Amino acid sequence: MKARVSWVEGMMFTGESGSGHAIVLDGAPENGGRNVGIRPMELLLLGLAGCTAFDVVLILKRGREPVADCVVEVEAERAQTDPKVFTTIHLQYRLSGQGLSPEKVERAIQLSKEKYCSASIMLGQVAEITHSWTVDPRVVP
Repeated sequence: MKARVSWVEGMMFTGESGSGHAIVLDGAPENGGRNVGIRPMELLLLGLAGCTAFDVVLILKRGREPVADCVVEVEAERAQTDPKVFTTIHLQYRLSGQGLSPEKVERAIQLSKEKYCSASIMLGQVAEITHSWTVDPRVVP
C-alpha cells in the first residue's frame, strides 16, 4: 500500500492514494491554512469509521442479515499537549434493516473492534475506544 502527499501552498496539501483517489488536506486559518480541506487528524477518524463500517456491513451481509443502512458517527478527545494524540474515541453505530438481529449487530461490532479493523486496533493502542449502537427495524436507506 502506498500514498503520497504533495504541498500546494500555505498549509494545503493534496493526498493521493495508491489506488489513484485524491483528497485535499488543509489547516485552520490560525495555522496558515485556508480551511478548504479536511484536517489530517479528522482524516484518521474518517478512516477509523470507514474501516469499522465496512467490517460491520460485510459481516452482517455474510451472515445473511437484512442490513439496509449503516452510519458510524465518531467523537474523539485529544491530549492537551504535543503530541496531541487521541485519548478517547467513541463510535456510535446507527443501523437499520427489517429483522436485523441485535445480537448479530453487537457481534459484528465486536469482531470489527477486536479482529478485523486495523485502524481500530492501532488507535486502540493509544486511545480508549468505546462504542454504542442502535438498530432501526425499518428499512431506512
